Amino acid sequence: MKKSRSKKIVYVFVALFFAIVSCSKTESKSIVPDPETGTPSKPGQEDTFTPQTVGFSNKKLVKPTDIITDYVVYIPEGYNEKKDYKWPVVFFLHGIGERGKDISAVRQVGLSRVMKGKQFIMVAPLCNNDWWNSAALEVLYKEVMDSLHVDKTKVYLTGLSMGGYGTWDWGSLHSEHFAALVPICGAGTVSRMSRLQHTPVWVFHSADDPTVNVNESRTLVNELKRLGADVQYTEYPDGGHDAWTRAYNTPELYTWLLKQHK
Repeated sequence: MKKSRSKKIVYVFVALFFAIVSCSKTESKSIVPDPETGTPSKPGQEDTFTPQTVGFSNKKLVKPTDIITDYVVYIPEGYNEKKDYKWPVVFFLHGIGERGKDISAVRQVGLSRVMKGKQFIMVAPLCNNDWWNSAALEVLYKEVMDSLHVDKTKVYLTGLSMGGYGTWDWGSLHSEHFAALVPICGAGTVSRMSRLQHTPVWVFHSADDPTVNVNESRTLVNELKRLGADVQYTEYPDGGHDAWTRAYNTPELYTWLLKQHK
């Protein structure tokens, strides 16, 4: 009788052991924590990494639009080595002077001129027709999010002149994308400022701007302040329409940007 009881006890322990092992294997297959967020992901879901050309390169939209067919990308040093790192990305919208068919013009203006050495990916589309269009920019946004190793909580938007208009427009229509906006000597729609209530904004403009009146920025900044938004405003006493050279050469701007996240 004692032997029989002992055998039964052994069988029970063996059965429990295999049941626990089996459950453990099942759980490990069905729940895979994301290495960065700790959030479980679906079985088989993997983060992919595609090496990129470091520095500046020209690209074409996979799905070109009437407004955007080409764009410039700046990839920082270390991108291909840091395969597990998600990079902050800044979208830069040029002004009316670069509009057309010459993609090289985008590399010669504004943010493009100071990007070298900075720890951001920069994406700078070429507007080849009319004016910046948020629908076309959304196509670009999706392609960048799908093809580059970016931190979706650190996506920034900036632009100058026509690109300043584009920053206010796209940024307010799709504020869910952006951790911060930097519109320079542009203008926007006052009634849309409520959509930016929770998006940090740093605005730049020159008081003597003969092309886009400084009151355009002042009005939007005042509305954001009224709404209690996180807004900074830098107004230069002179400089005319070119407020961007000094703005993009402000070291504190990039420190500030990196502190902003969704």
